[in-house]
Amino acid sequence: MHHIRKAKKEDVSRIAEIYVFNNRINFYPIFKDTSFSFHELQVVPLAKSLLVDSDTLDNTYVYDDHQIIKGFIYTKDKEIKKLFVDPFFQGQNIGEKLLEYAMEYQDISFLWALEKNIRAIKFYQRHGFSLTNEKKYEEGTDEYLVKLIRY
Repeated sequence: MHHIRKAKKEDVSRIAEIYVFNNRINFYPIFKDTSFSFHELQVVPLAKSLLVDSDTLDNTYVYDDHQIIKGFIYTKDKEIKKLFVDPFFQGQNIGEKLLEYAMEYQDISFLWALEKNIRAIKFYQRHGFSLTNEKKYEEGTDEYLVKLIRY
């Protein structure tokens, strides 16, 4: 049986794994930063940092399917900070279920997405978010983030 539940300490390695691989698949083609994607961004250090940052863990929810975490969402202050589904399980409406959960129980109203991440922007638009005219630079890069709000 699958369900969405609050993340636990024992989930951090799986959450880190999903994040790292999605980051490499989705963002390396945009940023082309080999050093960050394949050297700095590693599962074990990220998992350790999640254990230290209890605020992140407190605001993270996982999609648990028979004790296999297939995706997660991290929200804070009405904003979606991260929403990722393991690439092996994409296309099974897991992202949609995580998003719906956050909208219902976390009162989500906005998020920032990379302007070049068209796939993510279209996903959010299909689920009730609209692009605004607000843009800002992704920290330390020349790439823009665009703001989407829930209408």
